[in-house]
Amino acid sequence: MTHRTTMRRAHLLASALEAAARGWHVHPLLPSGKASALHGERSCPHTGECASGHVKWEQRATTDPDRIRAAWSAGAFNVGIAPGPSGLIVVDLDVPKEEEQKGSSAAPCGATSFLALCERAGEPWPTTYTVRTPSGGMHLYFTAPAGIHLHNTARTVAPYVDTRAWGGNVVAAGSATPQGAYEVADEAPVTALPTWLLSRLQDPPTREAAPAPLLIPGQATRRATVALERETAALHGTSEGGRNNRLLAGARALGRFVAWGEITRDAVEEAFQAAGEAAGLSPTECRTTIRSALDWSIRTCRPREAA
Repeated sequence: MTHRTTMRRAHLLASALEAAARGWHVHPLLPSGKASALHGERSCPHTGECASGHVKWEQRATTDPDRIRAAWSAGAFNVGIAPGPSGLIVVDLDVPKEEEQKGSSAAPCGATSFLALCERAGEPWPTTYTVRTPSGGMHLYFTAPAGIHLHNTARTVAPYVDTRAWGGNVVAAGSATPQGAYEVADEAPVTALPTWLLSRLQDPPTREAAPAPLLIPGQATRRATVALERETAALHGTSEGGRNNRLLAGARALGRFVAWGEITRDAVEEAFQAAGEAAGLSPTECRTTIRSALDWSIRTCRPREAA
């Protein structure tokens, strides 16, 4: 093992222990990556914690220093935080990718969108523990309200504003990817989730029965809307191990309606992103799969008259 690797592993271990000391449940991510390094259901050995059945990474994330030292002794793993068990809500302010900027030089970034929300609520930008991401975005950490079980959102609050809660994963400060490092931008204490933001994140009572976002009348044809609701519901009911394939198939099925002008691409992406994350897929995995599936379907679909 090289000196550089040893130093890197020691740095990441220190980052994991620091997060755990704050009461945040951590788990190892792939070296230089953002996906969990813990085994999945298909490769589960059914020993240890999984002796009675597979235990997902979120439940295996820990604050136990001995377990953390044992995990990071095996490699230079990035550090992941499970917000749900940690009592956190993390607001992810993203930056538009180059391809998303095409045709719109004024596309707002997540920080701009979030500032507009603060101004609309008549509140200042909240001062709280903040991490800068390699893309130039930010992660704002908040304590979750007691007794309220929040899940992830994907751009439903505002453009390029996601949230991570139960079922979500956040890359901790001290980690790094080929794009750069995750660095603390504000060491302020973690503050409570603002009331105005909580009201935007709380699901309406009927949300579970209809996981796809409601579409504005006239925004989509009836058959495109029905197809979207059917495909997102199918994803919601798919067991672990087949969810990515189900997401790929569903998004491909909707691509033709986008190509025919019967529904907007944004509506399809938003619906599948929310359904995919609710089903347990990572935000990045959802975005990549949805974009690839829609690009393929739009490029290869037959004209509406020939379908």
